[in-house]
Amino acid sequence: MDGEREDARVRRTRTKVIAVARDLLVEVGPLNLTYTLLSERAAVTRQTLYRHWPTIESLLVDLVLVGPEVGYPEPGDDPHVVVVGFLTSLRAGMDDPTTAAALIALAAQADVDVASAAALRAISADRRAALNTLLSGTMRQVTENEFAQLVGPVFVQRFIARSAVTDQLIADTVTAWLGRPPG
Repeated sequence: MDGEREDARVRRTRTKVIAVARDLLVEVGPLNLTYTLLSERAAVTRQTLYRHWPTIESLLVDLVLVGPEVGYPEPGDDPHVVVVGFLTSLRAGMDDPTTAAALIALAAQADVDVASAAALRAISADRRAALNTLLSGTMRQVTENEFAQLVGPVFVQRFIARSAVTDQLIADTVTAWLGRPPG
């Protein structure tokens, strides 16, 4: 019984901190998001923050993975429908200012900061695993290289070309992937 209360309290604290961090990241930017400021705004101790997120990069990972509610596809037996749904959901997540700021901040530091590079790998691995779960009813699974080929155009269009990721781009990307032999 006490463990259940503790778990509920921990979940509430994490949820509250994530919500405050989402607002703060957009307000002050990634360089000014500090545990001191976050602890003040969320009314928790810095020790609590470090217990849940040992590094700011681990917090940014959670900001990306928890993200906004953007609609998530259901598993299915048609890989085209599943992957289009996944990439559409990914696009919506990347359009969220907090998610975009967290991803860009991690990417900007990944070449010189081991924690940022590890955070990006963790996000990629999580999202690839999620896509493969959605694809479990099909005869396809996505390798690490295929995941990069699928997500790459969405990421480049959104963050490098700074243009809208269209439904056509997503459909064309998935069609090209399906035209390749599995693996």
